[in-house]
Amino acid sequence: MTVTHPAGFAASGVAAGLKSSGAPDLALVVNEGPTYDSATVFTANRCKANPVLWSQEVVKDGVVRAVVLNSGGANCYTGPDGFQTTHAVAERVAERIGAGAIDVVVCSTGLIGLANPRENLLAGVDAAHQALSYDGGAAAATAIMTTDSVSKQVVVEGAGWSIGGMAKGAGMLAPQLATMLVVLTTDAVVPAADLDTALRAATRVSFDRLDSDGCMSTNDTVTVMASGASGITPTLADFTAALTQACTDLAMQLLADAEGADHEIAITVLNAASEDDAVEVGRSIARSNLFKAAVFGNDPNWGRVLASIGTTQAAFDPADLDVAMNGVWVCRESTPAADPATVDLTGRDVTVTVDLKAGDQRATVWTNDLTHAYVHENSAYAS
Repeated sequence: MTVTHPAGFAASGVAAGLKSSGAPDLALVVNEGPTYDSATVFTANRCKANPVLWSQEVVKDGVVRAVVLNSGGANCYTGPDGFQTTHAVAERVAERIGAGAIDVVVCSTGLIGLANPRENLLAGVDAAHQALSYDGGAAAATAIMTTDSVSKQVVVEGAGWSIGGMAKGAGMLAPQLATMLVVLTTDAVVPAADLDTALRAATRVSFDRLDSDGCMSTNDTVTVMASGASGITPTLADFTAALTQACTDLAMQLLADAEGADHEIAITVLNAASEDDAVEVGRSIARSNLFKAAVFGNDPNWGRVLASIGTTQAAFDPADLDVAMNGVWVCRESTPAADPATVDLTGRDVTVTVDLKAGDQRATVWTNDLTHAYVHENSAYAS
């Protein structure tokens, strides 16, 4: 049920003819109220796609009535005509649901530089509107897939209210926010300002800590809409905790579906002087192709971990670093410790623990290994 699990939401997924395969490629999620509060975060990439440029204006007043998403083409760097296509799609959705275009978030995913046929999109919107259903969440989640092997969906239950969500993404997973589109829904009563606070807190420790290959997309969008249909107003703390749970669940689903990956790697940095230091160190390790290639080869090469730590500005003593891989402390005080041969990396889940001995802060960054399959997938990507 995903995005349609909370009361007050309908969704659909249809084939608009954007994908040469004929697979579903357009999704629509509509908030039927009674409230229309919303919050959104976008990619930090300065090179932004037309849907992001449009949607950044839409979300400024905290009101969103619908989100329309297409796969099969990113509508990025397609010139003024591409922006007009985004505008036209928002106008068509608005006409169908009886709202204003300025209350419609538009999202696209696929190849950069590919112009989506406007007539296909508009016809797809019409079909998606006709197909709207209170059970349409799964169809919507399928329609936004590109290189994803499975759809990503989540439901988190609150006390008389709930959160639903869907996501797409299987590569270029890096902050902020990964190459992904995410729609979250809730039937709780949550004002837009509180939604914004909760969403930024949730994405900071979930999607923003996901760093699959260090590449940042142009289209990333995470939107949360609140219908208020339950009539229940949770505390901000309770809502933030539930939203964080939903975002983390989806982030882990994105990681598990990373293109061609053989290992999912959780890098936890302990005893840092600040949380920012912990994140910087974790991210540096996650972005080391040498480290990621070693994990692919089942080689617990802790030297590559230390080398990555040394590229950061974090506080630490280079002569006093501890590193564990899958619970085995292979490095103590920056010297060899346990025999690396005792580390078993044949399983899919890998943990790396780094002790900076510089404070009391910690953070976890998630990544995956660098495989032949990843290179192959990204040398011949088709939307």
